[in-house]
Amino acid sequence: MHLNLPNALTLFRIFLVPLLVVVLLVPPEAWVRLQVQETAALHWLVDLTSWLGAWREPLAVVIFLTAAATDWLDGFLARRRGQVTTLGKLLDPIADKLLTSSAFIALVELGLAPAWMVVVIVGREFAVSGMRNIAAARGVVMAASRWGKIKMVAQIVAITLLILSNSLERWVRYGNLGKAALWIVMLLAIYSMIEYFRGFVKKVDLGAAE
Repeated sequence: MHLNLPNALTLFRIFLVPLLVVVLLVPPEAWVRLQVQETAALHWLVDLTSWLGAWREPLAVVIFLTAAATDWLDGFLARRRGQVTTLGKLLDPIADKLLTSSAFIALVELGLAPAWMVVVIVGREFAVSGMRNIAAARGVVMAASRWGKIKMVAQIVAITLLILSNSLERWVRYGNLGKAALWIVMLLAIYSMIEYFRGFVKKVDLGAAE
């Protein structure tokens, strides 16, 4: 099977997810097992881990925003080049949910995001996906809503600010910006889910035979 550029970008986004989680959750000093006392040749690794520790949050943001940018780029290229495929339609939403869900769960582990809010946001993703799958099985296409798209942009902003929470607190004393943005994401998630549910009830006959 030939892998076109849009699908390759989607796969690249999926491959960036574990890298993002590693950068967020694994302390830099654990990325390599140093035995500096045994050989001076490993001193450069100490410098490397020190540098990674200092720039860990910005590095995670670069990885996350690069992955988020491929979400727009793969769709744009697929439409521009006439390369919209079934594989792309399947992988794209999976890649999106993997990226945002993994980032949110990692932020909960770091204590930067309340677990209950993340459960609401991630649960909304599964609920909407379920409604779309049921609708598709009945021949009904539920397109992404305007509020859903706004929520996605808000998620990118919130995750970026949450990753930078400690840096923002050190630099400009605005470490709580991420949590404020997360409240906006949660409210948008709930509202957009209600909108999807209204459309689902209008378009899908749940009493129809399978």
